[in-house]
Amino acid sequence: VVQQLQDAGHQALWAGGCVRDELLGLVPKDYDVATDARPEAVQELFRRTLAIGASFGVIEVVGPRQNRKHFKVEVATFRTDCGYSDGRRPDQVVFSSPREDALRRDFTVNGMFFDPIKSQLIDYVGGQNDLHARILRAIGEPELRFQEDKLRLLRAVRIASRFQLTIEPHTQAAITLMASALLVVSAERIA
Repeated sequence: VVQQLQDAGHQALWAGGCVRDELLGLVPKDYDVATDARPEAVQELFRRTLAIGASFGVIEVVGPRQNRKHFKVEVATFRTDCGYSDGRRPDQVVFSSPREDALRRDFTVNGMFFDPIKSQLIDYVGGQNDLHARILRAIGEPELRFQEDKLRLLRAVRIASRFQLTIEPHTQAAITLMASALLVVSAERIA
């Protein structure tokens, strides 16, 4: 997917958790791709796609079957989120640069990009240093990250536990302070 996007003249990178997992020497359960290609361009480049979140710039590319399931890659256009009135999803997105996209993400260890063609890590948020130090840190102001999306409160605890990371003190304080805000998150997500 990255190769095809790059061959078409677009910037395309692995993004988020798959980069973290690769750096930890783990096999990612899936690969997400971030690109400067707009959703309609992604749909034109690939034969089978699903517009699962086109309004947020997200298109799922569907590949061949593997073990009775179709291989799927989420491809998201670099973006900046504007407003979170429901405490879960952005009210609006503006397509942007890789740096701006990284700065809107939840935690430094999830804010990195990797170009698998050039074998190059792109880290605007200090995620590699935090990963080596085994620290989970919110990108920017923790309270703002958690106000935007309350599910991030649970994600912090899950990620720290799963990867044996210590939650950075300011991030931990914001989680404690805002724990009651979890009521906005659906019971299915909490479960």
